Amino acid sequence: MGPWARAGLVALFEALLAAGDEPQFHPHPLTASQADRICSYRGLDEYHVAVNDGVIVGYGMLRGWGEGHAVPSLGIAVHPEHRHRGIGRLIMEALHQAARARGAAQVRLRVRSDNEVAINLYRSLGYELAGHERGQLVLLLDVRSRPR
Repeated sequence: MGPWARAGLVALFEALLAAGDEPQFHPHPLTASQADRICSYRGLDEYHVAVNDGVIVGYGMLRGWGEGHAVPSLGIAVHPEHRHRGIGRLIMEALHQAARARGAAQVRLRVRSDNEVAINLYRSLGYELAGHERGQLVLLLDVRSRPR
C-alpha cells in the first residue's frame, strides 16, 4: 500500500464504524491514525485493498510475520454497501496466494462464534476449527493444499 490509499482506507473504516462492525473486526482500531500506519508500513506483514471504480471496497491483511510468527493471522473487512458480491472471497484468495508465495504452510484467523456469515465463508474456503482464543473461534487453513 502507500499514501494513495489513505483517504480510501479512512472512508472504509468510517463506513465500518457507522455500520457497527467494530465488534466483528478486531485486528486493530478503525481510525485515521491506523490508516496512516498501514499506508506507511514497511515491514514483513502484508496489507491489501480491493478497489472498484477507484473506491476502496475491501481490505485484508496478513499479520504476525513482523513479530516472528510462522503462521500469519488473516483479517478482512468489506464495505457494508459492497458485501455479498464475492469481494471478501477474492481478498482472502489473494492473501492465501501471498502467504503461499512467502512460504507459509498455514494461515489462521479468529472469528466470533455468532458471525455466521463469516464462518460460512471461511469454511467454504477450507478453514477448519483449531480451537478457541479470547472467546473466539480459531480457524486454520493449510495454504499448501489450496489451488494456485
